Amino acid sequence: MAASGQLPVTQDLSSLRAKLQKLLRFLREALPISNAHTVDFYTESVWEKLVDLPPETVLSALRTSAAASEACPLEEAGRMSDVTDFPKIFCGTSQKLVNVEAFALAAKYYSVQNLGICTPFDQLLVALHGNQKQRTDENVKLDEFMNLKKSHEVQAMSELISSIAEYCGIKQIIDLGSGKGYLSSFLSLKYGLKVYGIDSSNTRGAEERNRKLKKHWKVYRRRWKPDVSGLALQTAKERKVQEEAKCKADAEGVGTNSTAGQGKPSTSDFSSELSGSVISDIRRQMETLKVYSHQEENLCFENAFSLKDLLPVNAIDPTSSSQIPKRKMSEASKERRKITSKSNESNIYSPLTSIITADSELHDIIKDLEDCLMVGLHTCGDLAPNTLRIFTSKSEVKGVCSVGCCYHLLSEEFENPHKEYTQERRGFPMCHYLKEERWCCGRNARMSACLALERVTVGQGLPTESLFYRAILQDIIKECYGITKCDRHVGKIYSKSSSFPDYVRKSLKKLGLDESKLPEKIIMDYYEKYKLRMNELEAFNMLKVVLAPCIETLILLDRLCYLKEQDDIVWSALVRLFDPVKSPRCYAIIALKKQQ
Repeated sequence: MAASGQLPVTQDLSSLRAKLQKLLRFLREALPISNAHTVDFYTESVWEKLVDLPPETVLSALRTSAAASEACPLEEAGRMSDVTDFPKIFCGTSQKLVNVEAFALAAKYYSVQNLGICTPFDQLLVALHGNQKQRTDENVKLDEFMNLKKSHEVQAMSELISSIAEYCGIKQIIDLGSGKGYLSSFLSLKYGLKVYGIDSSNTRGAEERNRKLKKHWKVYRRRWKPDVSGLALQTAKERKVQEEAKCKADAEGVGTNSTAGQGKPSTSDFSSELSGSVISDIRRQMETLKVYSHQEENLCFENAFSLKDLLPVNAIDPTSSSQIPKRKMSEASKERRKITSKSNESNIYSPLTSIITADSELHDIIKDLEDCLMVGLHTCGDLAPNTLRIFTSKSEVKGVCSVGCCYHLLSEEFENPHKEYTQERRGFPMCHYLKEERWCCGRNARMSACLALERVTVGQGLPTESLFYRAILQDIIKECYGITKCDRHVGKIYSKSSSFPDYVRKSLKKLGLDESKLPEKIIMDYYEKYKLRMNELEAFNMLKVVLAPCIETLILLDRLCYLKEQDDIVWSALVRLFDPVKSPRCYAIIALKKQQ
């Protein structure tokens, strides 16, 4: 390894398995709450089946529990010994929830943060850097290029990845599920890493942007100048000085080929390279040249400027060359082009289109594959576990940093026990213990794991009314049309509806049902029937939100235990990278192999 810092000590496999066993004991009792679908809330009498308390009592208890936790965390910790006494939480005969306070306490106890299985992000960064000074570019404002959520994610994850790469002495990065390439572009642009961004569908947009970038490269060349580590934007201040010098030279009859004022940029140039004035100037010129079509603007966040659009041409397509104006170049210009070309050989971002599975052959996708890190920012569904499987099976992949998402899209090995699967490996479970237990979460529970407790806690609540409308609609469909199961989805009709009757009619039409047979009075009768029971749905959804972190903990522990089971992995950890309010899927799985 390039650095010799001692990495933080993490919990061993036996300790993690012990925590996993206790978590499973709680989830065996609690999982029916997560697996109940709110669409069937009234048709299946979900509240009566699973909760033996009034909804007002549940809501009050959850609010009180949250307030007590915030006010007296030490006192709450002392009550944690009760969480294993499950008869106090669920009725031993009916299995209904009978103690909301104990339920909330147990759910918090089995969360990632409370179980003590996380390695602090700052502690890991210090260990990776050792005695070396960390790079800081505080003036680089990513919100010039992407929304605040994405900039928060890219900034934190790119810092970690670059630190791991430097620690391992690695320059090549494989970014799985790279999408629009925000992380890949930033790793290449800021940290000088050679990045391959692999996505199943989104790289055509990157290629189109690159084509337009080549066409108008002359505009960009005026904004870039060489540095020993790559290319950097000229600051607005430097351009102003150069323009004044040029005007003065013209007035004195001096030739325009003078190289005065073209000295080497200072180390502060890069920290201010993304200033608002520079970006605004580039935007104005690009708009004048009509670079962006309406179709391309849709590929980026609104009012955002893609990082790829700030990369030099050969940082995206190594086989291309920028268009050179047909005029005689000075020796200084020729030398500058040589330096630029040489500096970009090692920090190239190449978008590639390929579908990745656990058995993908990297050599077939990347011809110059070398020792590398495999990363993924919010890899969807099975791509997250497949990232870990590729890491463990390919000798060239020396480390992994994966943040998963979309748990509801995970495939489960034991979800349909009577269904014959192919030999393709499922996304869950991964570790030996859960395979031996033949553990299954279920799709609704995995969907619940995507709920954001932290966001709900700070007031970004659930859309209760839209869920309420959908639950009543299901009862109407069942009783008035005789349909109990429907493969078609209503979608986002609620936001387009002016009232409940309007919502029902639009939904029935989308489902292919005759809405004319249903008078408005009948529709409103259903609304009035359930209006006073809306608080049941609200309380039940809050129970699901409280339980959500436990299911996410199970999925993350499964992946971490899988890595701990591998003989050639020297270090693995779970790290919270992001603020969970800004980015709810905030946990990264990190692992390094033994070095030769």
